Amino acid sequence: MRVSDEKSPRPKALAIAGEPAVRDPLRIPLDRAEIDLVEADTGVSGLRRFYVERPDVVVLELKLPDLDGFDVLARIKALSDVPVVAVVGSGGEGRVLGLRAGADDCVSKPALAEEVVARIEALLRRRRGDAGAPDVIEDDFLQIDRAGHRVTVMGLEIDLTPTEFRMLETFAGSPGRVLGHGQLLDEVWGDRIRGRDEVKLYVSYLRRKLSVAGLDPVETVRGVGYRYAPRRLRPATG
Repeated sequence: MRVSDEKSPRPKALAIAGEPAVRDPLRIPLDRAEIDLVEADTGVSGLRRFYVERPDVVVLELKLPDLDGFDVLARIKALSDVPVVAVVGSGGEGRVLGLRAGADDCVSKPALAEEVVARIEALLRRRRGDAGAPDVIEDDFLQIDRAGHRVTVMGLEIDLTPTEFRMLETFAGSPGRVLGHGQLLDEVWGDRIRGRDEVKLYVSYLRRKLSVAGLDPVETVRGVGYRYAPRRLRPATG
């Protein structure tokens, strides 16, 4: 039997950033991680390279010299499910806005290149894991269409950010099981760089959106984590 020695193609990251200080430090650590880097220094050239290169992940500086970075993010998300790491200013507000605009992850400047690469690797691992999951998750409370990135709650469609969507997938994929904060960090974000407060924040966001039907399927298990319990629905507290 002949065994092929051909290697799988390396994943490709596209860095769209006006500042060389964002792009340049990524070259060596990405190469060490066996990830190819494609660069663009404007929003226009970045979108062009996105269409041509078909990257597996995008690093996007939201403050670009030509286009609004949020518009670039919206165009990428409208065309594909490629994960995006948004690079924002040092204030916390930019990070929140980036996540709400659809970024899969955010880092604040100045960020260590190793941290950015770690987040890229986490997104790539999560994407590989998603490939074998069922296209639809459904129970008596909701339906999740993974391919169409759509969620309906008791027949009502709701809009979720990518992070909220992954969190709901994680809960709905393990009904009745208690998921700890660490497990949610691993499953939703792919790392434990963040802490318990981030998990609490996104659980609150998710509960607010799921309450469209006036019910809350996510139970808090004090000191442990959370449980998705669609068969023990409680009135939403708002």
